[in-house]
Amino acid sequence: MIRKVTRPFTRTIGWFSALVAVLTCQPAVWSQRAPVEVSQSAMTRLAQQPSAVTTVSAVGMTVAEMNRALAFYTQVLPFQVVSDVEVMGSEYEHLEGVFGARMRVVKLRLGNEVLELTDYLTPEGDPIPADSRSNDLWFQHIAIVVSNMETAFNRLRQHHVQFVSTAPQRLPDYLPAAAGIEAFYFRDPDGHNLEIIHFPAGKGDPRWQNASTQIFLGIDHTAIGVSDTADSLRFYRDLLGLRLAGESENYGSEQEHLNNVFGAHLQISGLRASTGPGIEFLDYLAPAGGRPFPGETQANDLVQWQTTLLVGNADQMAERL
Repeated sequence: MIRKVTRPFTRTIGWFSALVAVLTCQPAVWSQRAPVEVSQSAMTRLAQQPSAVTTVSAVGMTVAEMNRALAFYTQVLPFQVVSDVEVMGSEYEHLEGVFGARMRVVKLRLGNEVLELTDYLTPEGDPIPADSRSNDLWFQHIAIVVSNMETAFNRLRQHHVQFVSTAPQRLPDYLPAAAGIEAFYFRDPDGHNLEIIHFPAGKGDPRWQNASTQIFLGIDHTAIGVSDTADSLRFYRDLLGLRLAGESENYGSEQEHLNNVFGAHLQISGLRASTGPGIEFLDYLAPAGGRPFPGETQANDLVQWQTTLLVGNADQMAERL
């Protein structure tokens, strides 16, 4: 069964641009409660409980037209179709919070990771705001690991993808946690942000260093805009039970041109479950002016992403929330 948290969090827990769905074998009803302060020892106990998140099982997005999206993700990018279904009914209307919902849902795989595309056949939602910027709090991307940045970038250029970054950027040596990482932002046909990323030796998950004849290897993480790192950690780490795997404070010309935000200065925090891609916070220390997540959006709007988390007991998780 799936239960989904769909409320927009106020600054007390940190704005984030992803819906969160929790998969479990047991039924549950989600409650909304005020955030609580959690000590380090209590957080450790929470992470050890069976209700804590064990797996980030998929990242999903809403698309405007499935066939167009599939052409992009399976021909420009080498994702493979795992399943393709249509769903409707009152259960899905209540799950998604969208009356009259009829959806085509396609699961794609790249490496070990799953990307889920949802096309609302009815009712159609709103497009992504045309003036969206990387420091707006509805920003989210998936980071696709590549074995060779130049080859991957040239393939994207051949298919005339929409750039976000000016060009692939190599993060400088004065950023110890990120030094040598190469990255490039671009968009899919619906305007969703995507990233290709190359990890040098000693950076990232060791499996990305394995020799491969493939150019596109898998999804390392999904990144979301947050307004306050500490508040977001209280939700994702202290309540959901994800572990903080790494942090970096990124700034400089390369970061500005990667995000295409002048003066970009970010606090970046990477969280992990036992398996699956990571969840990365992008907290813009500068510049000011990133816009909050639109309050009236629904799951059928293209700005909506969803991160699917696997837990052992949804009832316990609901009590924690």
